[in-house]
Amino acid sequence: MNIYEVIKRPLVTEKTTLEKDNKNVIAFEVAREANKIEVKDAVEKIFNVVVEEVNTVNIAGKRKRTGKNTGKRSNWKKAYVTLKEGSKVDFFEV
Repeated sequence: MNIYEVIKRPLVTEKTTLEKDNKNVIAFEVAREANKIEVKDAVEKIFNVVVEEVNTVNIAGKRKRTGKNTGKRSNWKKAYVTLKEGSKVDFFEV
């Protein structure tokens, strides 16, 4: 799998911003087929940082309804990547 197919997008929320500032952990939405080793390699090559640990979580899609119609959002995978001390990733560089 191509490294640019593994990482879909960074997750920038209040919680992930606090994690990044306090624990040097960044969160990404990743491909559902990707494993921890592929995520680690992709982050190291794309952002030129050293990864210490990767934790992944499968998120189940929620059931939603619009009027009388019901549907389901897609399942997706989230990865929490812990960076080594001194490594840093800035998504909003000036």
